[in-house]
Amino acid sequence: MASDVVVLLPEDPALAAIAERGRENFLEVVAAHPTSSLCWALMAETCLVESDLGSSLAAYAYARTGYHRGLDILRRNGWKGSGQVPWEHEPNRGFLRALWALSVAAGRIGDLEEEQRCAQFLRDSSEEAYQALAVASA
Repeated sequence: MASDVVVLLPEDPALAAIAERGRENFLEVVAAHPTSSLCWALMAETCLVESDLGSSLAAYAYARTGYHRGLDILRRNGWKGSGQVPWEHEPNRGFLRALWALSVAAGRIGDLEEEQRCAQFLRDSSEEAYQALAVASA
């Protein structure tokens, strides 16, 4: 079912903290901002660089956390289960990246139904995000 709802999430304070604190303090930023989908997506993406089972399972867990944190903030900002989450709106990218990472990690651990569900959810939310993330990970 299509929806005309377009969700523009508020700025994620973790983004400024990451820029300010630097890569060497990233885990402290994650601990200080556990509701940030972006933080969890970045953790998942880091694990996806490796293709071993342990890294894939860690990516799955991190991405699932980011995905669920993202659903919480989407709902608080008017999302009712469907609608556009535009890639071009920077604060939406944490959720979209977590959703992509979850799809990739699910595929790596053999959860093909989840892989396909998440990929379709991403396409339904933002085809532009799907295309950008698919190209970036190719």
